[in-house]
Amino acid sequence: MLKVVRSALADIGRGLRMRNVWMALAREDIGDQHKRTTLGPVWLLVNYLAYAGTFVVIFGHNPAIPNFPAFVAVGLFVWLYLSEVITQGVSLFTREQSFISGTTLPVTVYVMRMTMQSVIRAAYALAGCLAIVLIEGTPVTSFWLWSALGLVLIVFATPAVITLCAIGGAFFPDVNFLVQNLMRLGLFVTPIFWTRLSEGGMRALIYHWNPFTYFLEIVRIPVIDGRVPFHALGICATITFFLWATAVLLLGRLRKQIVFVL
Repeated sequence: MLKVVRSALADIGRGLRMRNVWMALAREDIGDQHKRTTLGPVWLLVNYLAYAGTFVVIFGHNPAIPNFPAFVAVGLFVWLYLSEVITQGVSLFTREQSFISGTTLPVTVYVMRMTMQSVIRAAYALAGCLAIVLIEGTPVTSFWLWSALGLVLIVFATPAVITLCAIGGAFFPDVNFLVQNLMRLGLFVTPIFWTRLSEGGMRALIYHWNPFTYFLEIVRIPVIDGRVPFHALGICATITFFLWATAVLLLGRLRKQIVFVL
């Protein structure tokens, strides 16, 4: 077990030391994806605004949820980030097959490359989210710092999530289709544009047992309700710990086998 952990930590350490490589590759990927377009990466902002605006128009103003547009904007921002990380993470090693087969780069380089891409794309969406929240008249308070802490926790968990998804997708290709279907369903069973109405019923059960609920809450509650979501932060910190522990164990045990299963 100790040998497995040391192997994983060695790969992670080498990958982090090569930050200039994966940061440059991530920026290049974003540029290539919007090459020759008029707006360039600003399309990422436009896409978010269009998506969020559609949700607000379709679902209208929910009287049970104060400041509904801001509620949806923040929830959708977090959901889109998590959804992209998971769905894209499953096929990461398959997409990078030629690099993995032809180079000796640490696996962590590919994970951090995708992490950086996701963070850059999220930064554009965050600008749109903040615009909606401020236009709706949501007061800026010191509690927003807790929301920022929630974002930091989510970003910290991202490499672990990508590692787990990528390993699963590499060894079990069917996971790719399973995850895609689950994330489509997750859009509706995650409280992005709804909230629990009572402590009982199916909606309350889904609300409490859906782990995405708490990752939305650690960002949304400080902004919308002006309070600290200690309960949600504790749950998210626990989930993040187990994600990293599992990712380290699987990375240490399976990283040398990845090239042979692609």
